[in-house]
Amino acid sequence: MQPMGFDFAAGQRIAGVDEVGRGPLVGNVVAAAVILDPDRPIRGLADSKALSEKKRLALYDEIRERALAWCVASASPSEIDAINILHASMLAMQRAVEGLAPAPDYALIDGNRCPVLACPSEPVIKGDAKVPAISAASILAKVVRDREMQELHLRHPDYGFAQHKGYPTPAHLEALRRLGPLPEYRRSFRPVRELLQPGD
Repeated sequence: MQPMGFDFAAGQRIAGVDEVGRGPLVGNVVAAAVILDPDRPIRGLADSKALSEKKRLALYDEIRERALAWCVASASPSEIDAINILHASMLAMQRAVEGLAPAPDYALIDGNRCPVLACPSEPVIKGDAKVPAISAASILAKVVRDREMQELHLRHPDYGFAQHKGYPTPAHLEALRRLGPLPEYRRSFRPVRELLQPGD
């Protein structure tokens, strides 16, 4: 199960960690951590953004069934507003790794920095396209966050969350201006903050 380019001892439990949802104006930032099982390989793992929704959903079920351990965690809009999106992303990843059982011996984190963890870790730029365990984590996190946006869409269909997933598209910004922010919005994000504090 050794990720390409990384030299680990046989039998070490290596967690891949990724997060989804730093850019949207609404909802949680969602992170996942996955320890793949070398005896139960999963074909087709790739960056979640490079996969069709159908393929993501199939892999989501397979990862949950075959991985040695997996955990999905999040940080809420109020936490994002309190500590900023970068620290909230780190917090969500920290929670995901802490939720793994068995615990990992090492963690590979997508991106250029690592959260504070109980195990050694290192960042991997574009890790979701290079390290299968990080690819698996990106898939779990994206499917969970997309489902959260779908549920929000069912409660508030006029905002179009099922289409834009909370990202600041022109259609989303127009709906936000017309309808106003819901409690699930991140009040510290500029388009929302400017609506709440005109002229700020």
